[in-house]
Amino acid sequence: MYTRLGRARRAVPLVLGVITLGGVGLLFAWDISPASFAAGAHDYLAAFPLAMIALAYLVYQAAHRPAWSELVKAVLLAIAFLFWAANQMWPRLRQATLFNDVAIGLFVLDVFLVMIGWPAASPDESFAEVYVTERHQRPPED
Repeated sequence: MYTRLGRARRAVPLVLGVITLGGVGLLFAWDISPASFAAGAHDYLAAFPLAMIALAYLVYQAAHRPAWSELVKAVLLAIAFLFWAANQMWPRLRQATLFNDVAIGLFVLDVFLVMIGWPAASPDESFAEVYVTERHQRPPED
């Protein structure tokens, strides 16, 4: 069951998230002015926010103490981000394509699991879906 975190338990994931957003800002700064950065900086700047958001999300989930199946799903998503980060970090490595393909497979699996409703404890709102409850529905017209 989803529980709202208190301020103290939100602090670490929030700080990690802010650091991650700072990394995204640096990545966009590189896009605007690549000459302002060291050669090869883009690989690090692209990998950093992906790896950081994986870490931040795992810390966030751990603070929520989700059911085992929810934690497994969170770990799968974090691993997908880490493989994507590896692909960005070492794009010239022979295994870079494999890293990318594993990330794609795990992202697709994550969305598929949401679509089939696994784990059952996951709220539908976790995929930005909103459902109208019966008491708010209009009665059928004759």
